[in-house]
Amino acid sequence: CNHFFVPAKKMVSKKAKKAGDNINTKLQLVVKSGKYVLGYGQVLRELRMGRSKLVLISNNCKALRKAEVEYYAMLAKTPVIHYTGNSIDLGTACGKLFNSSMMGIIDPGDSDICKTEEE
Repeated sequence: CNHFFVPAKKMVSKKAKKAGDNINTKLQLVVKSGKYVLGYGQVLRELRMGRSKLVLISNNCKALRKAEVEYYAMLAKTPVIHYTGNSIDLGTACGKLFNSSMMGIIDPGDSDICKTEEE
């Protein structure tokens, strides 16, 4: 028997898919024209210094790390976005060939990612 188990794809609504594509295009614009940091350590450092304007956390980030970054962001009055994809998706959205559990945006550049998240 050569039967292979093929997992069923998750059903994603068109609206959710469009919102995911929308944030990915904004992230690509930040990477091209703005300043950002990737990774837990660098995001914490930027939050402590108060330079971060926005923090994105992937959905498979460890709970303790997520809570710690959310706490620092609350102290720094920085908005936090819970990215719908996992760390591989977040790294790919930034044009990198590695995983990244979180991303801190220091200067959004030409992107309006910070303005749209405040609404």
